[in-house]
Formats: sequence, structure tokens, C-alpha cells
Amino acid sequence: MQTILYARVSTVDQTIDHQKSQAEAAGFKLDRVITDDGVSGISTKLQDRSGGRRLFDILRPGDTLVVRWVDRLGRNYQDVTDTIREFMRRGVILRTVINAMTFDGSTQDPVQQAVRDALIAFMAATAQAQAEATKEAQKAGIAHAKLKDDKYLGRKPSYSLEQIQAVQEMTGKSVTEIAKVAGLSRQTVYRIQADPAAAVKALEVWSTPS
Repeated sequence: MQTILYARVSTVDQTIDHQKSQAEAAGFKLDRVITDDGVSGISTKLQDRSGGRRLFDILRPGDTLVVRWVDRLGRNYQDVTDTIREFMRRGVILRTVINAMTFDGSTQDPVQQAVRDALIAFMAATAQAQAEATKEAQKAGIAHAKLKDDKYLGRKPSYSLEQIQAVQEMTGKSVTEIAKVAGLSRQTVYRIQADPAAAVKALEVWSTPS
């Protein structure tokens, strides 16, 4: 019988080593560590991840699967609940580092089964809800940044619509002469000449009330 840690990270602020050290600090003696690095728990089911597939291949009756919390298995309610129930049917014990939860299929008492299944459902639903809340917050932040932040608006144009028109009207003149007459830098003249429509669009974005 083995004790296997499954660790999944999807962002740069999470690390496999941190999840492993947390498990060991909680007293788990790990025989193996199976990982998925940079994989979303929302859009990718456990069985579709390379590490997840290994779990389904190697877990045997009596083995203990350790996860930091159920959200490491995934953040999709249906996938997480189906996965935990499948592992319990196989005789695998699931234990979490956070809250020290234990789920297994050994109990035959219907009340205990109901409590266990309700808790699994609650934890899986919480994992999905947290993911959706984070996603919506990110969308809102990006939308706000697009209106307020130069990083999304791009650099504020150093020219006016009249200057764009002046550049377009002075066809045949040198860039140096156009720059002098229009009151622009040579680089700005080059950019306007290369894509006048984009230059106008940049002005429109910056002139839109926020």
C-alpha cells in the first residue's frame, strides 16, 4: 500500500515543493509524488492531465491519495465528485492536508455515507465557486484596466487629428520636412504614414470618456 501525493499548480505563485512540504509537515510519509504543472483545474479534467492519468493507472485498493485540498483534483464540480467516488469505489482512501479530511468507501452506515457524500459535494462546489469568482474578478479588473491603464490603452498619442491630416496631405515631401511642418518627431511621422487608421483609432480610444 502506498501513500501518494497529487500536487497541481496552475500559476507561477504556486509551487509543487510547497504542497509537498505542507503534506510532510502535516505528518504524511509520502511514497510517491505525482504532479501536473501549469494545468488548469477548471477546463481540464483530472483524467485528461498527464499526472491525473497516472493516478488512475497506479492507485490500488488500500492506497492513500493525499491532496492539499480537493481543488487540487480540479475546480469542476462534476469532475471532482465523480473522481472522488471512483477512487472510493476502487478502495482508495483520499486525505486532505487542509482540514485533515478523510474520505473512503469503507463505511456501510447510510447516515455516515450521506454525510460523507454531502461533504464531498460541498467541497467540490466550493472549489468551483471560488474559481468562478476569481475568474469574474479577473475579467472585471482587466475591463477596468483597459479603460484606465496605459498598459492596455497603449501609449497616449503625441499627435492630434489635425496633425494626422497634415501628414497625409504632405504627400511627396520628405519625412524631415513633414515633421518640421507638422510639429512631430520623425518616428511619429513614420508611424502615421505606416498606418493612418491605427493612428486615428488610438486617438479615439484615448478620447473616449472613462
